[in-house]
Amino acid sequence: MEYNIALVKGDGIGPEVVDGAVAVLEEVGEKYGHTFRFKSYLAGGCAIDATGVPLPPETVEGCLASDSVLLGAVGGPKWDTLSGDVRPERALLGLRSKLGLYTNLRPAKLYPALAGKCPLRAETVADGFDLLMVRELTGGIYFGDRGRRDGKYGPEAYDTEAYSVMEIERIAHVAFAAAQKRRGKVISVDKANVLETSRLWRETVHRVAEQYPDVTVRDMLVDNAAMQLVRWPGQFDVIVTTNMFGDILSDEASQITGSIGLLPSASLGDGTRGLYEPIHGSAPDIAGTGRADPIATILSGAMMLRYSFGLGTEADCVEKAVDKALNDGCRTADIAGPGDEALSCGQMVRAILDRI
Repeated sequence: MEYNIALVKGDGIGPEVVDGAVAVLEEVGEKYGHTFRFKSYLAGGCAIDATGVPLPPETVEGCLASDSVLLGAVGGPKWDTLSGDVRPERALLGLRSKLGLYTNLRPAKLYPALAGKCPLRAETVADGFDLLMVRELTGGIYFGDRGRRDGKYGPEAYDTEAYSVMEIERIAHVAFAAAQKRRGKVISVDKANVLETSRLWRETVHRVAEQYPDVTVRDMLVDNAAMQLVRWPGQFDVIVTTNMFGDILSDEASQITGSIGLLPSASLGDGTRGLYEPIHGSAPDIAGTGRADPIATILSGAMMLRYSFGLGTEADCVEKAVDKALNDGCRTADIAGPGDEALSCGQMVRAILDRI
């Protein structure tokens, strides 16, 4: 089979980690008889420098013409002084919107080989954890009306959160379907004691739940969810929540795994095309030093194989290669302990390739 993949390498360490994932995908293609064709496009700060806009039309067209998209990371201090409508991050929001990607899947698990890197007490994670964050991606406060105006106390800014029943229903169906393939538990996170959008969210999620009698559902306020993630992460199976709450909680979940450099993500819509990216940022302070961890981007490639291309065996192969590398003591700087040799980004990629 032949698959066309759009590469949006972005800024900072983005090009390094994307190149690592490409090497792994090419190795998988050779092993299983697939052809992956890659074409690069600009987005983010590098696109601003080259074209004056964070998301050029040709990038959107190229991504729409591809079978799927692999993205590195965008942004950095260089562009922090730009206005909000032309910042590098607008490229990511724009791509999600143009591609119709309303679901973000962010798995977070504690690798046994890295249990010592978890910042939580050993007894808290004695049984490990393996959770899936299902985040609504194209609604909520990030896409609502915004602006500045004269307010009661002078100049003020505002951002508006709005959710429709349809938007909540479709993300709830994703969460319940995912739970059916896991441990059958969904926790819906909201702020229904304060927000009207959260009250509609809760009502709608429970109505959808009636179609999934084999899945249990319970509600959790977002502040309590933040606390429970560090108190007892093993209680979570699937978490479904809004755009902003999911953005915050998924970063918290990533950190208790030991490093944000380990976690992949998939952004999906109604079709098979998806946008796959590590959840970490562009880390411009270590760009070009070889200290970047490619694992999250490599695992994002594995998610692409599974969710967009239906290649479950190939995805398992990549994930097992990462497991073997970690179990064999391979460490990049972010997960190296005292006395551990810290591999460069390229050396970690090589270690994973050798185990495919």
